[in-house]
Amino acid sequence: MTRPPAPGATQRPTLSLRSTLLIGILLPVLVLVAINTVSLYRQALRAADTAYDRTLLASAKSIGEQLEVAGQGDEVRLIAKVPYSALETFEADNRSRMFYKVSGFDGELVSGFGELPAWRGKLPDRGPYAALVDFYDDVFRGQPVRVAVLLQPVAGVHGQGMATIQVAETLELRETLARQILVNTLWRQALLVLVVTLVVVLVVQRATRPVRAISALLRERSENDLSPIAAGAAPRELLPLIDATNQVMARLAHLLEHQKRFVRDTAHQLRTPLAVLRTQLQSALRGDVGPTQAMHEMSGTVERATVLANQMLSLAKVEQLRQQGDAALSDWAAIARAVALDLAPLIAENQIDFEIETMPAPVRAHEWALRELTRNLLHNAIVHSPARGRLAVALVADARHAALTIADSGPGIPPDRRQRLFQPFAAAGAGGGSGLGLAICHEIVAALGGEIRLDNRMHLGRVVGLDATVRLALADNRGA
Repeated sequence: MTRPPAPGATQRPTLSLRSTLLIGILLPVLVLVAINTVSLYRQALRAADTAYDRTLLASAKSIGEQLEVAGQGDEVRLIAKVPYSALETFEADNRSRMFYKVSGFDGELVSGFGELPAWRGKLPDRGPYAALVDFYDDVFRGQPVRVAVLLQPVAGVHGQGMATIQVAETLELRETLARQILVNTLWRQALLVLVVTLVVVLVVQRATRPVRAISALLRERSENDLSPIAAGAAPRELLPLIDATNQVMARLAHLLEHQKRFVRDTAHQLRTPLAVLRTQLQSALRGDVGPTQAMHEMSGTVERATVLANQMLSLAKVEQLRQQGDAALSDWAAIARAVALDLAPLIAENQIDFEIETMPAPVRAHEWALRELTRNLLHNAIVHSPARGRLAVALVADARHAALTIADSGPGIPPDRRQRLFQPFAAAGAGGGSGLGLAICHEIVAALGGEIRLDNRMHLGRVVGLDATVRLALADNRGA
């Protein structure tokens, strides 16, 4: 079943891959065939003209061989005896007619059709025949004709001179031959085009078969099936597209799984404070506890639920930032000092000996992500540090990386909790809160391409505190 387009989406008609290939292959072939057809037709016409012109020349020579000189002195004249053999070549086909004209030494008419226009041209410098002959097109009696003119030297006992012999032929036979040549050329070229078309269609059909197979496979999938597409026997040209599609599906699958986990975890975690809040409210209504105590208990429950909801939203926001790609340049040092200033009241309340030392550390990260990362780590350190304990924050940078270290004086990490410390809802201790703070930090660091470590600080064989260290690449060394 074809899914309807998304609302507001515009669909522009586009050619299919198969149509594009067919047009891209057949159109140049058709152009080349058309050019070749015109070229072959012209070559055939030139060959036909050469053959018929040779026949005209033979007729003119046959007439010229029978010319004689008669008379003496000023009465010398040219006599033409046109033999039947000079014209019999054209009697086999009654579609063309032949005319001739013989002019004497002074241009006078000796024999033939006197109205045939006189020759006004000149002999070619290098003719194809060993004769003083010229060929040209003219009009005679309203019909186009092809004319061969031969300058024939004539010598006799009583004198000599140059006779002019013109033999003209109408073009019916030539036009018939031209049409026949054109028809023969066209059907051969049409047969060639048909064969090429069939071959191209078969090749394109075979070449696009993997595309159609993949399209059918995707159409038959369920909406939740984001498994990778099997390349199978797909051609190499399709492999980049399949790989890119599989990468997109992997990202979509990760995003979908993250959303499912977020909804599942949110429903599970918020159910407990809501149930507690309902129990406290019912107890207050029954009068089991005093109003002031009930209000304090419900206020604490609401505060814990609010913190939990904010942390769950922070986890979701980390995934959104991961999908957005590169962020703007942020000064981690300024953010760390701002977070420390925000948490100063909590530090003062616990009477913690606090110190902070930072170096300029420009990184490519969203300001919210850096602020949330630093706040969670520093808040955990404050909560787990004893009263009047010591807490130090140090942000240092070398040529490639920036490292934030928060060293508290708390009890450290128990060995049995180290493996799952960065998992959601894995609290460090019984009273350690919801267990989302370190999970949020881990997701932020992973999205920024950095690393986070939690190491117990030892002195004389016992744990004297915890060092939380985060390393991120500087802005000029992302991906190094």
